[in-house]
Amino acid sequence: MFTGIVESKGVLQSITRVGKGAHVRVRTSPDFIQGRVRLGDSIANNGVCLTATQLYDDGFEADLSFESFSLTCFQYYTPGQSLNLELACTPNTRLGGHIMQGHVDGIGTVLERYRVDEAYNIWIKAPEELKRYIAHKGSIAVDGVSLTVNEVRDCDFRLTLIPHTLQEIATTFQPGSKVNLEVDVLARYLERLLQSQSPNKAVTEGGSRVTLESLQQNGFF
Repeated sequence: MFTGIVESKGVLQSITRVGKGAHVRVRTSPDFIQGRVRLGDSIANNGVCLTATQLYDDGFEADLSFESFSLTCFQYYTPGQSLNLELACTPNTRLGGHIMQGHVDGIGTVLERYRVDEAYNIWIKAPEELKRYIAHKGSIAVDGVSLTVNEVRDCDFRLTLIPHTLQEIATTFQPGSKVNLEVDVLARYLERLLQSQSPNKAVTEGGSRVTLESLQQNGFF
């Protein structure tokens, strides 16, 4: 699990196709690696959870399965690509962002980036199949960064980033660029829960009752 708080910036040194997947080497700060990362640890790379298969003083290697390669922006990356890095959380990690799995749900496209006072508005187009999970003031992970959705227009959504955030992350959000999107996992579980029921049938477990009506009354819709 991750929280979407970037711990370090990395650079993709190499990416080599292996069968239908790929093998990558990433360079980053020695402070991020030494004494913190062990062989087999999970590291989010622009929101993609990868397992460290080889460690160096200033980086690591990892493998991407066919699914991880084909469903994420790694299919577009070339050496020199900047990466947001985050280690998997521990029980005492501060949840400064939101709960993330490192499983990319789809690829978005940056439409606009413009300055408003000291902040920057970023408009991103999400795939059609993800729009139902994106809510005003909800959370979304973009290239592994936990961000708040400030406006939604069909498949498009707006983020507002302060200068400090843009300085701390590797993503520049330039118009036309592709970004990894991971929607709030709670929205997916809620959808699955409701799919298993008829519109007004309750799910009962331990005496609790969950219906479309009760969810609406408590502000979930």
